[in-house]
Amino acid sequence: MQRSKIAGIGYYVPKNVYTNKDLSRFMDTSDEWIQERTGIKERRFADRLEETTTTMGVEAAKIAIDRAGITAQDIDFILFATLTPDYYFPGCGVLLQREMKMKEVGALDIRNQCSGFLYALSVADQFIKTGMYKNILVVGSEKHSFAMDFETRSRNVSVIFGDGAGAVVLQPTQEEGQGILSTHLHSDGADAELLAMFYPGASANKWLKDKPGYPDQELGGLFLTREQLEGGAALPYMDGPAVFKKAVVKFPEVINEALTANHLTAGDIDLLVPHQANLRISQYVQQLLGLPDDKVFNNIQKYGNTTAASVPIALCEAWEAGKIKDGDLVCLAAFGSGFTWASALIRW
Repeated sequence: MQRSKIAGIGYYVPKNVYTNKDLSRFMDTSDEWIQERTGIKERRFADRLEETTTTMGVEAAKIAIDRAGITAQDIDFILFATLTPDYYFPGCGVLLQREMKMKEVGALDIRNQCSGFLYALSVADQFIKTGMYKNILVVGSEKHSFAMDFETRSRNVSVIFGDGAGAVVLQPTQEEGQGILSTHLHSDGADAELLAMFYPGASANKWLKDKPGYPDQELGGLFLTREQLEGGAALPYMDGPAVFKKAVVKFPEVINEALTANHLTAGDIDLLVPHQANLRISQYVQQLLGLPDDKVFNNIQKYGNTTAASVPIALCEAWEAGKIKDGDLVCLAAFGSGFTWASALIRW
């Protein structure tokens, strides 16, 4: 059976650099406070008017398509992962298709937050394996900066995130042992509200009834109100310690699942590219797996957490730096809101 391979890869980050010191102008925080808790030193923020989740995805896609040796007209399916779409609807997939003047191909948007790119990669892998498509574009892109609250009340969330995009082109390969060996997807919604953004949304339940602007009329009023905005109910919420505890369990678990499925061990990994959620999480997982520093790639220090974009950005940077060579065993892993987590094992 044919496998899918990454035939081209690209990434794009905005030129605007915001250091931890820059953020201290807007909220009660410091470089030391942020680095100690997250490992982040700086992040990139998109131009508020000129750059969107879609346009950044387009820039990353252009590079990936060119490196795959094809054109935008050769793409026969699009998978776009993001939690910060340009519009509530439609999704960014069709906007990218329009922007790149592609044929009338299918476009699927993935809303799995930090695990979004790996979920999209897994879906694309299945389409290639079945022979349904030949050139699939997988994009992860985020513009967090326009939705963050840069006040002290939200510093535990706002200091973490950054903007950027990454993309890959998947193609079939008949080469023995090459390509995506396996992907592994999981979810557990029991604690979904520990990392969530409740509004805008169409839910009235026990999690929201004590929040500002909870609707009391018979019909309507559930989506987004002035009271919700003014009271902070429409801001992202995260229970950081709870997320950390879950992540350090599920990260190594799903990595070992991929290794076991392919009769391999952690010692066989040439490079681990984890989702860039928190440097402390990555270091804990590295220690647990017994991997040396040169076998784990982290760039959260420069870009912060770019959720669905973090894995493809890091993967592309590692490849451009020569840290991934033909024949290398590369493991990708992610954990995020939902909770969802995933891994992929690739023979480059």
